[in-house]
Amino acid sequence: MAKEFDNSLERFARPAAAVGFYVAAAAAVVLLVGVLVAAFVSRNWILASIAALAVVAVAALVATASRRQRIAAGKNAAAWIAWETAEPELQRQTLNVAVGEISRVLQVQPEAVAELQTAFIVGEDLALRQIQQEENVPLMRHISVGGVPFDAAFTKDEILVCCEVCFLVSPELGQDRVVAMMRKIGAVKRSIAEMNIGLEVRLMVILVTQMPARDVEKLRETLSTKRFSSTPVDIDIRLMDFEGLQRVYVLSEPPA
Repeated sequence: MAKEFDNSLERFARPAAAVGFYVAAAAAVVLLVGVLVAAFVSRNWILASIAALAVVAVAALVATASRRQRIAAGKNAAAWIAWETAEPELQRQTLNVAVGEISRVLQVQPEAVAELQTAFIVGEDLALRQIQQEENVPLMRHISVGGVPFDAAFTKDEILVCCEVCFLVSPELGQDRVVAMMRKIGAVKRSIAEMNIGLEVRLMVILVTQMPARDVEKLRETLSTKRFSSTPVDIDIRLMDFEGLQRVYVLSEPPA
């Protein structure tokens, strides 16, 4: 039986107990600051000193607890990231842009665009299934990391992997698309660095192809390291054949 993963945002969210602790600490600080102000107004210097020391003590406790949680989080460092699902409108725009590019390459008629959209959605779904199978980890789809949208993301071995899926029908990955991906992953790297949670950032480019073998080989030749020399992170390129994915996940042959 295939292993099932919990891909919900709740799995990656910060534990409720930790959130409750910080809320209680914030409430205590607000109360103590109020006491401190009242003590100053009434010139009760003893009470003011006690309140000031209490504020410092609570702040130190929060800082210590936060540091311990970050260290203990280890593999769950993703809990410190503000995950957000991509808005439906943004997903539609991304789909329309990608399908529009493929339509221009194939010179399809307007009435065939809907069929092309379906093929793109299926291709992306199957490719991400394959990645989850290969990596053996939960995977979040259509997610924003630090406000930057990606087709998918997952964490493994203290590495945050952001995934971009490209459906190619010709042996060419546009340079404008490469530049856009570099900008996005660069923004994520800066955001994660500012959080100081010990996660390395990596970009995974998933190229789903539907073209003859000779064109796939030509595509491989264009994916040299020089092409991605400007990447601010390590990059992992995966090539997948659309028909091959369908044979594995859709058109499974009965056992002999």
